[in-house]
Amino acid sequence: MDIARTVSYDRIGEGYAGARRPDPRIAQAIWAALGDAETVIHVGAGTGSYEPNHLDVTAVEPSAVMRSQRPPGSARCVAAVAESLPFRDQSFDVAMSVLSDHHWRDPLAGLCEMQRVAKRVVVFQWDFVQIPRFWLVRAYLADFAAPLADVRPTTAERAQTIGANMSPVPIPWDCADGFFHAYWRRPAAYLDENVRRGTSVWARVGRTIELRAVAALDADLASGAWQDRNAELVNLEEAELGARLLVADSTHRRPRRRHPSAS
Repeated sequence: MDIARTVSYDRIGEGYAGARRPDPRIAQAIWAALGDAETVIHVGAGTGSYEPNHLDVTAVEPSAVMRSQRPPGSARCVAAVAESLPFRDQSFDVAMSVLSDHHWRDPLAGLCEMQRVAKRVVVFQWDFVQIPRFWLVRAYLADFAAPLADVRPTTAERAQTIGANMSPVPIPWDCADGFFHAYWRRPAAYLDENVRRGTSVWARVGRTIELRAVAALDADLASGAWQDRNAELVNLEEAELGARLLVADSTHRRPRRRHPSAS
């Protein structure tokens, strides 16, 4: 099984709006990276998490299921893919993406498109090389540790393509967002089916592997084995788990192909 394969949010996206709420501390880091932007394009916008409601935002999201869950009053949303953005060069101050580019068919093309239509690119994503070090993968999804680490292009390669600086973003222990790493200090949360449905990783590994991992975690929590192995986590307020913020300015721009509608 290819752990890096694309999953369809028209298939798995129901309920994302409830499971995935922006964490204010992560939002602050992302919004600070926007600088003095007034216009923003949010690529792979999903249900609208982390959209800066104090700015002029245009959202782009290909999944009808995800678009249907956007709250009333949210930014206008265009049905399009990252690799072919229907906007002219430098139409926006900033192009942002949050935990989305690993789902794109061609991440590098999508990032280049973001750089074409905006003066700055801001991407929040995981460093895939770090993911197998997370206890949930290391102890309960070991078969998929190597494929997760071998995702291509790597986060570093994505940053290099657009000339981005890459900085770590610590994850608070009580993170409000329900992404895969969010419950690093609250392991019992992963036993909840609704929690697991809020992240695409479980769809990628498949139901058989998912249930095996959940059963093993449940047993380790009951026996105290998880607590013994992860005692160092209990008193941490935040953890460095591989979350990265990529920021690239227009000074790094290279000639790109133009979208047909931009000519």
